[in-house]
Amino acid sequence: MTTLALIYLQATPAGQGSPNMLTSLLPLLLVFVVFYFFMIRPQMKRQKELTNFRSSISKGDKIVTTGGLYGKVIEVSDSVVTIEIANDVKVRVDKNAVLRDPSDIEKK
Repeated sequence: MTTLALIYLQATPAGQGSPNMLTSLLPLLLVFVVFYFFMIRPQMKRQKELTNFRSSISKGDKIVTTGGLYGKVIEVSDSVVTIEIANDVKVRVDKNAVLRDPSDIEKK
């Protein structure tokens, strides 16, 4: 056979075009959906819970800071929390440095 005949036989039939665009994008969409439900959504939920906890801090609550200080809240202002970490030892920390309530640690 000639080269021209081989090229003609290997060509795609006229009725078949390129694959459907949906089938080529489906794996990419599936990866994005899995990534969203297993990574992004849980992180957004934890961030929302932490923001709600920080805004609901009141006097007398026990907290843990990002530096690992355990203390009892003495005073709360807009962005600063004063905590007592020992008898007559008071520390002022930013609200963004407050992580959680120590009772959460005891549950785990």
